[in-house]
Order: sequence, then C-alpha cells, then structure tokens
Amino acid sequence: MWQGVYPAVTAKFNEDDTLDHKEMERSFALQIDASVDGIIVNGSLGEGPMLSHDERLAVLKTAKSVAGKRPVLMTIADAATRDCASLAKRAAQAGADGLMVVPSLVYHTNAKETVASMGAVAQAADLPVMIYSNRIAYRVDVTIEIMAELAKDSRFVAVKESSDDIRRTVELQNAFGDRYDIFTGVDNLAFEALALGAVGWVAGLVVAFPEETVAIYRLMKAKRYDEALEIYRWFRPLLDLDVSTYLVQNLKLVEAMVTGTTERVRSPRLVLDGEQRAKVEKIVRDSLATRPTLAKAA
Repeated sequence: MWQGVYPAVTAKFNEDDTLDHKEMERSFALQIDASVDGIIVNGSLGEGPMLSHDERLAVLKTAKSVAGKRPVLMTIADAATRDCASLAKRAAQAGADGLMVVPSLVYHTNAKETVASMGAVAQAADLPVMIYSNRIAYRVDVTIEIMAELAKDSRFVAVKESSDDIRRTVELQNAFGDRYDIFTGVDNLAFEALALGAVGWVAGLVVAFPEETVAIYRLMKAKRYDEALEIYRWFRPLLDLDVSTYLVQNLKLVEAMVTGTTERVRSPRLVLDGEQRAKVEKIVRDSLATRPTLAKAA
C-alpha cells in the first residue's frame, strides 16, 4: 500500500512558541519538490508529544495542503489509549490518509495490552496503520508475535522497523511475507534494510537532504547498489545524527544550516550549544564541501 521515502518532518515554531505554518509550508514543499512519496507528521522528530492535539491536527492540515496526492500520515503517540483513539478519530476527520501508531508512552505495555491498545486506535480512525516498532526509544518491543495478532486486522498494513537490529527485517519477511509493507526507520541502517527488501524509508535527514535520500532509495530499487552505496557512505556521518537523544536538535540544526529554516524547539528541549553544536556544525560543513553529484535513477 505504501512504499518509498516518507520524511518524518519537523515542526516549526515562531519566537513566541506558536506554530509557524508558513515556514512549515515552505519546508514541506522542499520535500514534495524532491519527489518524496509521502509525509509523516508529529512523530518523534516532529515533536508530536510536545504539541497539543489541536496543534497536531493543524500540522496535519498544513502538510495536506502541500502534499497534493501524496499520502500524509498522522503519528499517534500519547500515554492513554483513550487519548490516542480520540486523536486518531479527529485525524481521520481532518483528512489523514493513514496513521503511524506508537505503543503507549510512559506506561510500558505488555503484549496483550499493546495489541488491545493499538487495535482500539485503529478501530477509532478506521484508517490504514503503520506500526511503529521502536523498542529503544519507547521501551515496548512490538514483537513478531504481537504483529501476528495485529495482522488479523486488515487496517494494519505497514511496519516502521526501528528496533536497531537489522535481522528483524528478514524475520518480518519470513514471518509475514508481503503482509506488511516494511519501512526502515533508522537512518544509518537504511542501505542495509533496503538491500534486504524493505520497501520504504521513514527518513530523518531527508528534511535537509531530500534529493540525496530519494536518490539512494531509487538507486537501491533499480539495483544500482554501487551508486547508492557511494552516496550512502558520504551521507553516513549525517545519518548518524539521527541516532541520538538529541536527534531533534541535531536535525533541526542541520536543516537550518542547509535550507535556511529555523531551529527553534519546544521546551524542555533547547537548541544545541557548546561542544555538541560545534560537532554538528563541522559534520555539516564537511559534508557540504564533499556533496556528491547525483546520478538519475529509474
């Protein structure tokens, strides 16, 4: 149902901490112009849990206004199933094309609770769902066994595989065949996952480098692995910034340096400073100095 490059876009803020929809329109349009295949709003990188439900719906509507026919997925991530289901229903009414659903924040659900909670969210919206499997960030492992239970509901169509274990990609294929569309959700494992048959990439550094991200994906699908690997090797120092406690600040700084956007974040986060900032700035400067010329992929 879904495949390709789906940016996990960032939220933009004005100086008074309100949402900057004009700048989000500009930034999202850069992604569409680079021929990404869809957009995901309000994820971890999009600071979704820091936004009110009304703000998340407003971001969704802004993305929909820019995306054209490309699907826009709403991330559902809250502590209580009731709140997740309420937001999911409102997202469907606001025009979301699908959901990316995270297991309950704060409380670490067991297998039975995870299935029941995610199932309730899917039922509330009656939209296609991408399961967000990220045991490192959210402390809940959406296991093969859990996915087998969720597979009984046809609304669960895809998996964002972010376990940080590349073996999981093959395990999902062996367990389910093509039942789920498998997306890689770890930027610095994208080449490996796509080589193993993942059909999509929920990407982070794409917010600053959409052309390079799309080029890697398309070259991999065209089986032009050597060309894709050359770009990926150049990209790796940047992609590593996605795997960090400070991924939001890291990527917003990269995005600001490359596209001229704002790097404002919502408290309790603060923009990078000191040694951390200098490190990211050096990586960006070095990468821009050696930025590759892109070949066209079929």
